[in-house]
Amino acid sequence: MLSETEAPVRGLADLPPVQSDSLLQLIALCGADPRPEKIDVGVGVFRDGEGRTPILNVIKEAEAILQQRQETKSYLGSSGDKRFAELLRPVLLGEHAGDPRIAGLQTPGGCGALRLGFELIASANPDARVLVGAPTWPNHPPIIRSVGLQMVEYPYYDRDSGRIRFDAMRTALEDARAGDVVLLHGCCHNPTGADLSDEQWGEIASICATRGLLPFVDIAYQGFGRGLEEDAAGLQAILSACDEVVIAQSCDKNFSVYRDRVGALFLKTASAEATARAMAHVFQRAREMWSMPPDHGAAAVRIVLDDLELKTRWLGELDTMRGRINSLRQRIAAADPRLGFIGSQFGMFSMLPLSREKVLELRDRHAIYMADSGRFNVVGMSDGQVDRFTAAVVDALQG
Repeated sequence: MLSETEAPVRGLADLPPVQSDSLLQLIALCGADPRPEKIDVGVGVFRDGEGRTPILNVIKEAEAILQQRQETKSYLGSSGDKRFAELLRPVLLGEHAGDPRIAGLQTPGGCGALRLGFELIASANPDARVLVGAPTWPNHPPIIRSVGLQMVEYPYYDRDSGRIRFDAMRTALEDARAGDVVLLHGCCHNPTGADLSDEQWGEIASICATRGLLPFVDIAYQGFGRGLEEDAAGLQAILSACDEVVIAQSCDKNFSVYRDRVGALFLKTASAEATARAMAHVFQRAREMWSMPPDHGAAAVRIVLDDLELKTRWLGELDTMRGRINSLRQRIAAADPRLGFIGSQFGMFSMLPLSREKVLELRDRHAIYMADSGRFNVVGMSDGQVDRFTAAVVDALQG
């Protein structure tokens, strides 16, 4: 028996239950549904007219080149593929690509970049609050909390009207404390599809600079909205206005390399020397978390970006993906006036003004799977499924 002063030994069996990620639960439910007509607009991947998530032709060619030319699988180091990060600079940073105050490194997808960036912030200022627009991507809050930072929500989107609550957002940021972090979606907002205009980006950039806020820009869908350059305009406005910026970038979507986990973290500080010091901490954190990032996907992307002909063809394939997204948006918007807002939004996601009960009804009656919040993947269905989807949604809106 234990004495009164001895505490019981706790082990792995004493861990409390964990609430499963709702999206993972949704994927499992859809996979288990035997109905052949089921529509999965919950998972966030691009699908073509036949409902497939294809490998881009330029990626297949790059992988073939990699197989022929790669002479070793030895370690690359914590920074990963340095040429990959270098080639991303003009794509992502535009006119800021040559700024010596900006540095970056390869990460395991956008999630790795987010976690690494917040780890750095927590090390520099553990008292910083992270201001997050509501709603946001469901994995943002747990990543922020996992590093011990406090999260504060600010109003971003009204689901009933399908509009950004910009006045409320601006007020919240104007009331923020110096040193607070503002998490911003660079483009193709997930889960709403509602993006800030260029003018609104300018206002937010000015507020961040004036109030001493640290913008953390998550840009995971560049090229899926208005265009590759246009989708980076907000980020570049932030870079023009602010001395300190953190950027989490992902190639998983615009290169369709989801399972290869290809991303990057970029930092800007007020001087090249300060950036070098910050990056030393980034490398240390990366070493502690994953040591070396996976190479294959980043190497394929690097080969594409390093070859003018392949890069030009990638831009064409990206245009095709964006064209399908935008055409489906217009098709869905035309089905009913209450869906018209979808046609003025960008990227893969939008939120339907449906209650959780209506979402579950769509799942039970029509085998349509989407998040309980009403978030759905606009390009998650085949061409042949669109009419059935819109008819079911319109019926739910009327009910």
